[in-house]
Amino acid sequence: MSGVASSLGSVLGRLSKVRLATDIPLSPATVIRRKRQRRQMFDMIGISFLIDAGILLIYAFAGTTPFWIASTYGLCGLLSVALFIAASEANMNDRYRDHYFIVQQTSICLAIMLTFLYLAPEVGCLFLCSILLTFTFAALRSSLRQTILGWTAAAIGLAILFIGTDKPIGMPHGTLLERFATMLVFTLVLGRGMIVGLFSSSLHESLYRRGLELKEAYRKIEELAELDELTGALNRRRIMQNLEEEITQSQRGNMPCAVALIDLDWFKRINDRFGHPAGDEALRTFAITVFANIRGIDKFGRYGGEEFLLILPEASDGAALRTVERLRRIVAALDWSAISQDMSVTMSAGVTMLQKDDSADSILARADRLLYQAKDLGRNQTVSA
Repeated sequence: MSGVASSLGSVLGRLSKVRLATDIPLSPATVIRRKRQRRQMFDMIGISFLIDAGILLIYAFAGTTPFWIASTYGLCGLLSVALFIAASEANMNDRYRDHYFIVQQTSICLAIMLTFLYLAPEVGCLFLCSILLTFTFAALRSSLRQTILGWTAAAIGLAILFIGTDKPIGMPHGTLLERFATMLVFTLVLGRGMIVGLFSSSLHESLYRRGLELKEAYRKIEELAELDELTGALNRRRIMQNLEEEITQSQRGNMPCAVALIDLDWFKRINDRFGHPAGDEALRTFAITVFANIRGIDKFGRYGGEEFLLILPEASDGAALRTVERLRRIVAALDWSAISQDMSVTMSAGVTMLQKDDSADSILARADRLLYQAKDLGRNQTVSA
């Protein structure tokens, strides 16, 4: 029986060795966290073996089973745990997809318990309860494939014992000490089952927190992907998406919507005279100024270079013109010498209203023509259709 169980464990161990499908190295923090989690699990398994060995000693004192059963069972369990701890400390587990070695651990535990169930069937209730506890614990981390492998192995082993042999599987209760030990079997299995449940709840809570952290990280990634790195305004892709959305909503709801194309005047000269770092700071300052002086529903993005697109939903022709003209005056009045001495920055803008059959291309083409009219008029101008 011992040879059958050992062979079964060896086969299952080989079946479970699936190497990682990625060459991406784990971060030191991840390695440390994984090692700590594995150590907690190994400690729980080791303590469980010691508890069972202690109950077997009580049975031995009651004369139900030999003393060597308790000591050998405890030694086999602790040696198996020590083997997995050594592998974990050497970071061998992280080479594999299942870094907990669930199938290997379950196989070895099952082999030990089936072997001792065969050797000491008079206290078989303890080993059967321990098998149940082992699979309850393994279920926390098992995949479908691992679950099928484990269940198949347990079913084969138990079938050999119950059907292939005539061993009487006992639940000792003849004396008070035996009844006490059997009571401990069930109460301590229930207690360890509850601890597994607490461990499961803790694991689920940890996964839930990690899920929230991943969602927040994904939200930040999406946010960064929508923003222009230099100015913090929406990037061209996102501002164009917003324009399409506003056109659809405004036309569907028959609401006004204004669009302004804004260009910083003589910006190439600013870069040439004051340097690109000063030009970048001027773009950032301009974007901050615009953000501080528009509504929450307005959309502002960098259209390209020193050109910006401002979308003003629900704004009438007059309100849109007043908003952009106010921005023009504020920008012209800023103390740009704080960036570089003698620097001054102005803007030109073309403002147009959304029409019934407008598309993004048609309204932008109209705003662009108005912007060039503003430049032809001498720049630092706002022109509205």
